[in-house]
Amino acid sequence: MGIIAWIVLGLIAGAIAKAIMPGRDPGGIIVTMLIGIVGAFLGGFLGNMIAGTGLNGFSMWSILLAVVGALLLLWIYRMTTRARV
Repeated sequence: MGIIAWIVLGLIAGAIAKAIMPGRDPGGIIVTMLIGIVGAFLGGFLGNMIAGTGLNGFSMWSILLAVVGALLLLWIYRMTTRARV
């Protein structure tokens, strides 16, 4: 899967993760998009480690992995920024 497709999948995953975990995040939409992109890479890496298959095209498995990775990063981001406030 090409890098542009991973970025697009990450943007979609970031939007879905934000819909699942609504709330105010410091950084706004830009940080949420970046979390989605990095979450897609993280989800693909974890899926490859656990199941032997990572992100391969726009399948339901790839979207699920990307959303799980984005949710994990969004949760970590909220926990680290909450401690500063």
